Amino acid sequence: MTWLFRHLLRLLLLAFGFLLLLWATGLIAYRWVDPPATPLMAIRAVQGESIRYRPVALEHIARPLRQAVVASEDARFCLHAGIDLGAVRDAVEDYQESGRLRGASTISMQVARNLFLWNGGGFVRKALEAPLALALDAFWPKRRILEIYLNIAEWGPGIFGAEAAAQAHFGRPAAELSQAQAARLAAVLPNPIRWSAGRPTAYIEARATTIGNRIGQLGPGQTGCFTTSR
Repeated sequence: MTWLFRHLLRLLLLAFGFLLLLWATGLIAYRWVDPPATPLMAIRAVQGESIRYRPVALEHIARPLRQAVVASEDARFCLHAGIDLGAVRDAVEDYQESGRLRGASTISMQVARNLFLWNGGGFVRKALEAPLALALDAFWPKRRILEIYLNIAEWGPGIFGAEAAAQAHFGRPAAELSQAQAARLAAVLPNPIRWSAGRPTAYIEARATTIGNRIGQLGPGQTGCFTTSR
């Protein structure tokens, strides 16, 4: 029994060490190279979806979409180091008052999850997601984190990234998205399988209007880390 326990422990340590090596390799490589796929893309392919994925440079993604995603998903993206401690504190306080646990994921945390982990809840995933997000912010510039996020986010069944989403939902490249279209894309991010940016419900239209208003409230300190000439 003792031998079996030691053998299993050794296998677990080897597996975890292999994962650490994979993550370290990804952290280094994806700083400059676009990921060929993500775990969620593989899952969707197994489910029978045809994957549409065409990564583009941040300069080829319309400024309104960059702003809309930051305004809706992580307004303090330029100000935190991977984890927004203020948002975490607010989430804990809300949970203590209402018993409902709301998300406090930053864009960095979502990139870490989409690149290296799996969807769904659970403390194990969260425990891995947090240090990976801190590592991303430590080794990648903010522009690259946002660029990767916009290129691997899911925007519909089998639709990944801003370019594929813009073409699928609006028939135009991501560089030519209007502010209204960008706000719709940002509005469906919480559940892109249930909602469609190209066929928005009244709820999505209202959410998009709110996001558009939030864009106008972003200050230079909240956008300076990813501002480009386009």
